[in-house]
Amino acid sequence: MPSNVVLVTGVSGELGGRLLSRLGARPDLERVVGVDTAPPGAGVLRELGRAEFVRVDIRNPLIAKIMTSAKVDTVVHAAPACHPAGSGRYAAIKEANVIGTMRLLAACQNSPHVRKLVVTSTTAVYGASARSQAVFTEDAELFPAAAAGYSKDAVELEGYVRGFTRRRPDVGVTTFRFADLVAPDFDTVFTRYFSLPVVPTVLGFDARLQFLHADDALAVLERATVLDRPGVFNVAGTGVLSLSQAIRRAGRVGVGVPRLAMSPVGTALRLTRQVHVSADLVRLLNFGRVVDTERLTHEFGYSPRWTTREAFDDAVTERRATA
Repeated sequence: MPSNVVLVTGVSGELGGRLLSRLGARPDLERVVGVDTAPPGAGVLRELGRAEFVRVDIRNPLIAKIMTSAKVDTVVHAAPACHPAGSGRYAAIKEANVIGTMRLLAACQNSPHVRKLVVTSTTAVYGASARSQAVFTEDAELFPAAAAGYSKDAVELEGYVRGFTRRRPDVGVTTFRFADLVAPDFDTVFTRYFSLPVVPTVLGFDARLQFLHADDALAVLERATVLDRPGVFNVAGTGVLSLSQAIRRAGRVGVGVPRLAMSPVGTALRLTRQVHVSADLVRLLNFGRVVDTERLTHEFGYSPRWTTREAFDDAVTERRATA
């Protein structure tokens, strides 16, 4: 059955806001409602089309009333954040990611109208360590729960989603594990990192990285909204870039520092508000991470338009040219 009334969370973010405007332009959707604690950017507000914005925190019980009164049948949870670009309070982001997801799922569980849930997660759930697999499939073991940080939050979030699936087997659930998002006009941790005059790297390591262009992320979210494609899917541009290759393509100079020194370097960058170098990001820059996307192509029916290299060049190189 086609979607009729769609609710999108996290619309003050770049991904959620642009998804709201894309869905608002679709004549086949009866109603599209975006929710967040702050409105979308000015550019999104000018292009909302038939979509509408409601200021509400998904941790507030009011979200359940909105879903019931609007008879929402499809929920797109685009609010979760991983690897925040700038400095921020981890506790606040964790509460928004984890507690917000719990409250939203409770509202979905109690709604008689919801029949589809689309969730944005991250490939960070696989972690990054010396024991990591060369390539992760969706069936791989997730990051050990004992670890801390945004990766652990994403694992916890997915656990709540699996619990919801067991309690509401009548609801089709699609979970996307996105590689790190990049785009020329997206402010992300990697566009900031590769914009540094001198890029700090972990001495002796040259991590393999994958990127996902925001256009492809929006395309799969829109497709999952209007079509029934339940399952868990890795989403990344094909191919890989080593960290040293990426630094050269960005026209920057990399400087290797001992791993133990990355923490004070990251602290200095946070204090100057340049880039948020979290412990999760340091592990990724140390060991890298690559995922398999065959299930996305063959079961979900989508092949990313942008390769990892093309996405990186479009985002970082174009950003440098226009800076």
